[in-house]
Amino acid sequence: MQVRIVEVGPRDGLQNEKAIIPTVEKINFINRLSETGLRNIEASSFVNPKWIPQLADADEVLNGIQRNPAVSYSALVPNVRGLARAKAANLQEIAVFMSASETHNLKNINKTIEDTFPVLAEVVKNASADGIRVRGYVSTVFGCPYEGEVSIENSLRVTDALLEMGVYEVSIGDTIGVATPRQVHDVFSQLIWSFGSARLAAHFHDTRGTGLANVVAALAEGIRIFDSSLGGLGGCPYAPGAAGNISTEELVYLLEGMGYETGVDLDKLIAAGAFIQEQLGRQLPSKVLQAKLSASSCPT
Repeated sequence: MQVRIVEVGPRDGLQNEKAIIPTVEKINFINRLSETGLRNIEASSFVNPKWIPQLADADEVLNGIQRNPAVSYSALVPNVRGLARAKAANLQEIAVFMSASETHNLKNINKTIEDTFPVLAEVVKNASADGIRVRGYVSTVFGCPYEGEVSIENSLRVTDALLEMGVYEVSIGDTIGVATPRQVHDVFSQLIWSFGSARLAAHFHDTRGTGLANVVAALAEGIRIFDSSLGGLGGCPYAPGAAGNISTEELVYLLEGMGYETGVDLDKLIAAGAFIQEQLGRQLPSKVLQAKLSASSCPT
């Protein structure tokens, strides 16, 4: 059975890094990812550079990568100004985002949930008119750093609104990594009952070490699309204490070991992980990456 992986390392993974990675190395990073068998890569973000300085070079990065025709490249777009930049970069896919939590939405987007809907609806309408596919993100579904528990009613309402706008898929996010498998079962069972499983994806962080267990729970509910970040890079600048996304290497290792097909070459992922780890100058949290690198350096 096939599972689709959406690689978010170049965007969600790098956005929280304080040391600015040179543009040419971001391009090299994405080019390496493009040869791993991944079919979806979120390459950057067109948010205001003052909010996320690491991604201020989005235009240069997206115009500099070698595009693999088998890969769909996307970028995060907050408004019609961001959409114009995405069009200039010849993107065929973008992503819009908002939160299920009112406070997190205000911190992240500087708007209430209700005020965010028309902004994103305009983006989706204009993008769709130009033949650009739009993916949606719903953050803090499983918990908010400011409000704590988030009601499932909020998540259902926001997901429904995004789908009604015309996004082709909604990624359900555990932004701060508080979810447990039982909660994943509960939330996704209700979301799937309302919207079906084909248009839902799962976006887990591993802050408390439950990321892969949550993947297994989501698989059991019928989810077959997962976001992940090479090496376990990631976090959220608006979610204090949030650790990295689940690692792409660990996700592939888990899925393939369970009999699912990902189409991703683990050895090529490891090589790309070693590359970006060297650029960052620190060890990344992915256990599969570290195990593979350690094994390759062991004397025979």
